[in-house]
This record gives sequence, structure tokens and C-alpha cells, in this order.
Amino acid sequence: MFSGIIESLGTVIRLDPEPPGVRLVVEAGSLSEGMVLGASVSVNGCCLTVVGNEQGELSFDAGAETLECTNLGQLQPSDRVNLERSLKIGDSLGGHFVTGHIDTTGVLERREDEGDWSTLWFSVPGHSLRQMASKGSVAVDGISLTLVEVTEETFSVALIPHTLEVTTLGTRQPGETVNVETDVLAKYVEKQLGGPVAHPNQ
Repeated sequence: MFSGIIESLGTVIRLDPEPPGVRLVVEAGSLSEGMVLGASVSVNGCCLTVVGNEQGELSFDAGAETLECTNLGQLQPSDRVNLERSLKIGDSLGGHFVTGHIDTTGVLERREDEGDWSTLWFSVPGHSLRQMASKGSVAVDGISLTLVEVTEETFSVALIPHTLEVTTLGTRQPGETVNVETDVLAKYVEKQLGGPVAHPNQ
């Protein structure tokens, strides 16, 4: 479990093929200090397990499904990624509960930069938009954000200068793909409102 408060911007060092997946190596700086093997880290919102920690570089194994269903499959050396360690009991929850399980990918359709502030619009599949509401929460590339506007095809978020400076959203351009995780509470609400699922044989 994560909070969506990004702790560090990491840099992709390399991706070593390990069919059917890859070994992702990220320069994580001080975030790697004391990081034990088996620990969970959010990489662009994806919960990955640390399988190596050497000289500030963290290694993760990403399987075929993760590469196909998230933007991790598009990463190249020198790309920046958002990093967050998993929460511990007693940690401050500055954002909202983020599971690290990506629901879908979205596309940045438009951004409006006004001085040091920005408003971004993303398109996502309709089933994900049903789990969003204005003033609710969403995680984009692992970043906990407040929804501004939700339409039938898009949602928007307003970003303060700090968020733009310390996360990947500061440099995202229209056409680029982001990982999206809707609020886990919204998933349960939608499930309950949908009523019980009938058994196939009933």
C-alpha cells in the first residue's frame, strides 16, 4: 500500500531482457539506502518487488503482463520514473490509499501551463471514468491527485509547482501514456451499486 506522495525521481539505467519479462534497473539515490530485498516500491504507480540493491541502483523484475498493461513497457534508458516506498504502520498518509495495481493506461490529451501551474487532461476508457468524481482522488503515474473535472471521455487535474518539479508530470507532453489507478473506495462503491453477480448456471 502507498500514499501517492512521490519520494524521489529515479532514472532508468537499463532494461535487461529476462523473457518473458525484463530486469528493470533504476538509479534511486538515497531512496535505496536501507532498502531490503523483497521490499515493495511503487515505480510510476506500479508495485514492484526489489530484487537487487547495489550502489544506489534498485533492480526490479517486471513480467509480461506488467509491461503490456502499464507504461513500464515503454521505458528507455535515461527516462525518469516516480518512486515511493510502501507505507508502514504509523506513517503519515499525505495523499490517499494507493494499491500499486494499475487499472488502465491513459493518454495526456492537453495541458495548459499558466506560469508555474498546469492543468492536464487525460483520456481513459469509460469503465475507469465511472470510478471517478470531481474532487475525488486518482493516482496518475503513482501520484495522488485531486480530480477537477470528469467528463464522459476525459478527466483533468490541476498541478501545483511542487508537483511539477518533483514528479514526471512536469515534463509529460500530449500523446504520452500514463498509468492510472482509480480510488479503491470507488471500486467497492461501484461493485455494491451494481448488485450481486449472478452465477453462470443460475
